Amino acid sequence: MKIPPAFLGLSLSLTLLTCYVHGADSATAPASPVISTGQWQHEELKRFPAKEANQGVVADDEYLYVISNVEIGKYRKDTFERVGGWKDAKDGPFIHLNAGLMHEGKLYCAHSNFPGVPMTSSIEIFDPVSMQHIGTHSLGIAPGSLTWIVWHENHWLACFAHYAKNQPKTGRDPSWTELVQYDAEWRRTGGWTFPAGIVEIFGGSSSSGGSITSDGTLFITGHDAKQLFVLKFPTAGSVLKWVDTIPMSAEGQAFSWDPKEPNLFYGIIKKTREVVISRISRKGA
Repeated sequence: MKIPPAFLGLSLSLTLLTCYVHGADSATAPASPVISTGQWQHEELKRFPAKEANQGVVADDEYLYVISNVEIGKYRKDTFERVGGWKDAKDGPFIHLNAGLMHEGKLYCAHSNFPGVPMTSSIEIFDPVSMQHIGTHSLGIAPGSLTWIVWHENHWLACFAHYAKNQPKTGRDPSWTELVQYDAEWRRTGGWTFPAGIVEIFGGSSSSGGSITSDGTLFITGHDAKQLFVLKFPTAGSVLKWVDTIPMSAEGQAFSWDPKEPNLFYGIIKKTREVVISRISRKGA
């Protein structure tokens, strides 16, 4: 049967329209999730209860510092005995402590007014020996709620989160989460966003923990996923490159690598108030 030319023209037009629409969808669709490449192995070694295991954990040579919103517990690494701590005074200035790190012999913690708006953030500094609050640096109204900071090659990297629950007030969902680079004086020098696939895994939350290796590899966690994401800085553009996913037994939140045993990983399980100790290493390394 001979197909009329008019019908052929209509068919071609519809085909081109379909290709255009599908092409547009493909251009805006989030990248496919990066599943584990199998290059990493995770082994849980032990876990112990800590009442402060609500936001994260930090390790130094001898102790673990377990962080809650307004409280930090100090535990021995060998016996898990609680040997000290800090707690904000009733009606004190602290609202929402997040991840911490050891820097120049002091405990630095990210802090925000979450879930308040406008979003304000600060860096709070503690003496790990006396467990006293000894310093603060306010960022004022920031690009989001500060969740974690790291020091790398004479500059700071700071993650500012956005949450679905605040979107009606801020107009910004978790895709606005940003990793910002500052110099030593906290002057902004750069910034990156997270891959859309990872933002989907964040759900209505955001990135709760992060660390960086000497070669610039980023490890980050979400709010509650049992996954450690491996990212690289892009060679161009502003979106971090997602290169691997490591399944783990800790459930998101802020984490820490052991300074003496590089493959030893400390995470938490928020709902059971536990610190989880694991070994995470690259196979064959």
